[in-house]
Amino acid sequence: MVKVRYQDLSGDDRRDAMEVAGRSSGHQAHLLEKDVWVVATLSVLFDAPFAGHLTFKGGTSLSKVWRAIQRFSEDVDITYDIRAFAPDLVSGAGDEALPPTRSQEKSWTRAIRSRLVEWVREEACPFVAEGIARIGFVGKVRAEADSLFVNYEPLFEQASFVRPEVKVEFGARSTGEPHKKVPIACDAAPYLPDLVFPQASPNTMLAERTFWEKATAVHVYCCQERRRGERMSRHWHDLSRLDRAGIAASALTDRELAISVARHKAIFFSEKDARGGWIDYEEAVSGDLQLVPFGTARTVLADDYAKMLGAGMLLDENEPFDVLMERCASLEACANGSEA
Repeated sequence: MVKVRYQDLSGDDRRDAMEVAGRSSGHQAHLLEKDVWVVATLSVLFDAPFAGHLTFKGGTSLSKVWRAIQRFSEDVDITYDIRAFAPDLVSGAGDEALPPTRSQEKSWTRAIRSRLVEWVREEACPFVAEGIARIGFVGKVRAEADSLFVNYEPLFEQASFVRPEVKVEFGARSTGEPHKKVPIACDAAPYLPDLVFPQASPNTMLAERTFWEKATAVHVYCCQERRRGERMSRHWHDLSRLDRAGIAASALTDRELAISVARHKAIFFSEKDARGGWIDYEEAVSGDLQLVPFGTARTVLADDYAKMLGAGMLLDENEPFDVLMERCASLEACANGSEA
């Protein structure tokens, strides 16, 4: 029997297929639909002439590649290896390709941002647009600054929290290492064996580095006592699941990796705390990590978490916010060498 590609079905048949997969998997049909578009976009990107220099990272990689989290992650984070993207800047900068001074960091950042905007507009956008059409999908691809947006006509009425577009955000200020090439498939595929879905094999950042990137981002949120937290609560969920999967424990033993992330953040993502002092990332990963916010920052985060639950973004247990914070407090104690 000849199998049919999902994208070759009529709109009604695609809708029926997603509903069948939704009932079988327990996942919401509109999330399964968007997941198809995420994988299709990745399949095109990692079939590009420049694919060897790209690394897939962030929450979507934890879900799609490492299966460490059970959360629907709708955006795609991609790093273009700085050594290939800006070889003139990094010449003589060492294995980590870091600028030696703060003034040079600013110069590098300005140059890379300018080049990246042009590259996304002139190279990535037309390639992805042509690639999406070539594999049979009908969507609109546009470039905005350093990001690509792949818009599609949704089969279902969308929840406000989930947009009918795939955002691909590019960066080019790190090497993307350590990474590994791993195949991925659409979440609906196991439930619809008579259909052919897109597949991809992206170079993917190892989950241990993603742990430290998320942990330091959470640390900054806590130190700044933020009053805004839209779409931020996902990071706490991810840390909890990385802990449960054993990846956090592996990351905590890798001091070289932790310090590498801290040095990179200190150079390219310097931030001040709520009292105006510079946040010390190396100190954070060396026994002073804060993963639990207090006061208004905690209230804002709780509201955002409620919205994420309401949108059906969590695909496994939906623990109460206070339980999630307890788990993160335990992880914080472990990371800092204290009793949980």
